[in-house]
Amino acid sequence: QVQLVESGGGLVQAGGSLRLSCVASGSIASIGNMGWYRQAPGKQRELVAVITSGGSSSYAEFVKGRFTISRDNAKQTVSLQMNSLNPEDTAIYFCYSVIRARFSSSREYWGQGTQVTVSS
Repeated sequence: QVQLVESGGGLVQAGGSLRLSCVASGSIASIGNMGWYRQAPGKQRELVAVITSGGSSSYAEFVKGRFTISRDNAKQTVSLQMNSLNPEDTAIYFCYSVIRARFSSSREYWGQGTQVTVSS
């Protein structure tokens, strides 16, 4: 049973920072891409950032220069450092990863989501 568990969301004032973390656990053979999506009320889920197993990262335009994604392969974690937050960043943030479970093929897994609220 593979699962992703996020932590680190909360309420912050505009201009502030938050750090989200996500840990993968279970019967894992290998982990490919890891990343973060977000979904604001009434909007579709959108990609925020993704990082490959080799450490290459890419970002949505709206977070470039403000957010930094990182991962620790040994600890099976991915983190998102969010700086200069603004109210438009308010959303539920979801961790995702492409994981090959033992004796299984690769597929996407999702965390349960963590709320980030930025007040003006």
